[in-house]
Amino acid sequence: MNILYIGDVMASSGVRAVEKVLPGLRKEKHIDLVIAQAENVTFGKSMSPDDMKVLMAAGVDFFTGGNHTPSREDIKPLLQDENQPVIGPANMRECPGKGWKYANTPKGKVLVVSLLGKIVGKDASTPVDNPFQTIDSILKENEHIEKAATVVNIHGDFSSEKVVTGYYLDGKVTAAVGDHWHVPTADAMILPDGTAHITDVGMCGVLHSSLGVKLSTVIPRWRDGTVNRNELETEGPLQFNAVLIETNEQTGLAKSIEHIQKILT
Repeated sequence: MNILYIGDVMASSGVRAVEKVLPGLRKEKHIDLVIAQAENVTFGKSMSPDDMKVLMAAGVDFFTGGNHTPSREDIKPLLQDENQPVIGPANMRECPGKGWKYANTPKGKVLVVSLLGKIVGKDASTPVDNPFQTIDSILKENEHIEKAATVVNIHGDFSSEKVVTGYYLDGKVTAAVGDHWHVPTADAMILPDGTAHITDVGMCGVLHSSLGVKLSTVIPRWRDGTVNRNELETEGPLQFNAVLIETNEQTGLAKSIEHIQKILT
């Protein structure tokens, strides 16, 4: 089966990038399941149910989460509903829901899990459980359930943590996909025991920005120590970043992983 994992969808610009690219890409690549990182969808923080519907209409089947996921009250009931295809991090104590659910596809059920790194930017003080121990428990709980694939999302700041998590899960899951940086890394590969891994997928949003934020906001902060609020960039070329994972339908591991980047002028 073919699984597409889309990097952080950054606000309305990211939604537009998905709307422009995904319908054609889904047909071209014969994709069976589309997963998107949704913690930045609505004004850069979390995802509203309305925006969730827009992205589903564009072809997204399932949504992972990150540190901003519990920021909106209206998404919390969906996180707790087994029938809603959206999760937050399994090891983030203040986030509702289990942090894992199954996505149904024509090729079988896919277990999708979100994990939060131990330190994530300004939310470094947010209480999180050990991500390794958390994923061990989830995989143990689901080991007897027949599934076509298992996709684990690692949302964190430290490249070392995301790389080590990938190798720790090698041979145990189909894919271990990192995000949160909004900048794609050049290390998409199949690890020695058959798990697809990338340290960071990148984002969907405005290309000429600082992770989706206006440069005019960010440069004075770095140059002069100016204390200001992020202002989202809405103008200019868009970027779309994702990874396409082909699974081995006999083993449930991965055959290939390809980073896909589209620039829309």
